[in-house]
Amino acid sequence: MKVAIVGATGYGGIELIRLLRQHRHVSELSVFSSSQAGTNYDDIYPHVQDIYQGVLKSVDAHQLADEYDVIFVSAPPGVAAELMEYLIDGQAKVIDLSGDFRLLDGSIYEDWYGRPAAKSSLVEKAVYGLSEWNREEIEKAKLIANPGCYPTAVLLGLAPLANDNVIDTSTLIIDAKSGTTGAGKNPSEMTHFAEMNDSLKVYKVNQHKHTPEIEQQLEQWIGTKEPITFTPHLVPMSRGIMATMYAKVSDSLTKTKVEQIYRDAYEKTPFVRINSSRYPATKEVYGSNFTNISYHLDERTGRITVISVIDNLVKGAAGQAIQNMNLMQGFEETEGLWAMPVYP
Repeated sequence: MKVAIVGATGYGGIELIRLLRQHRHVSELSVFSSSQAGTNYDDIYPHVQDIYQGVLKSVDAHQLADEYDVIFVSAPPGVAAELMEYLIDGQAKVIDLSGDFRLLDGSIYEDWYGRPAAKSSLVEKAVYGLSEWNREEIEKAKLIANPGCYPTAVLLGLAPLANDNVIDTSTLIIDAKSGTTGAGKNPSEMTHFAEMNDSLKVYKVNQHKHTPEIEQQLEQWIGTKEPITFTPHLVPMSRGIMATMYAKVSDSLTKTKVEQIYRDAYEKTPFVRINSSRYPATKEVYGSNFTNISYHLDERTGRITVISVIDNLVKGAAGQAIQNMNLMQGFEETEGLWAMPVYP
């Protein structure tokens, strides 16, 4: 395959290159940037010297549509929405990591993202790429809305319970913590070393743009729309997300039943690992496409606590995007991704 990455200079872009370089079905890998066209890629990321020697190209939608089999868009919101008007009729399949096509209601997108929504005709053609839970639709899709990093961790943790309708989502509280790469490559006061080191920060309390994405998917599973409480934090590490979810459960739910629900949901999925006897740490998935999940049913309070950890740049972005590409193209789902986490 000939594969293109639009917006290749960010952390999502370099992670796509790291993984796609070891993908057996990728014969050509090209990188595109609107702001740094003509620059050697290893001048931006010296660690790829003698490994990947691409030169950043200008973005030409018509060229992309006609010359490539798969296009990853890892650019700021709005870029994919504009490009897709030209790409939708071309040969290329498109996987958007930005969020332009995740929300079905354009007015909700505009409220939370603060910018115009993509055309509804394009959004309607997009498939939400939560790989483990939407496999059949992904296999037939031309356009994938790759999930956000926080929603990936949260939804994979909650999906078995939501699908079995054993949690009360009106009581759901989500506490999530991310490494600073989740804020992107451009430096800010919030992610400056002197501000972030030896510190823990809460941000965008009840205002994070991933909130409606989580609500939308939960609504599709349980059939009713419930607002959630979602609080994100930044922690002084580069990679990783830990999402801790709390919710009231059905009176009849037992620890044995919870174990069965999770095992049935994920026993045939290569990248989700369940361990009810030990709580996960972000270091256990570092640099990998795995999701580690654990849980505890508190019979005293009638609540369940679910803990889910991912690498935000891999399962939360580039890895899941490649997993979706594998499903779309009919490849082995693990191709290019079956690597052990980096430890310690």
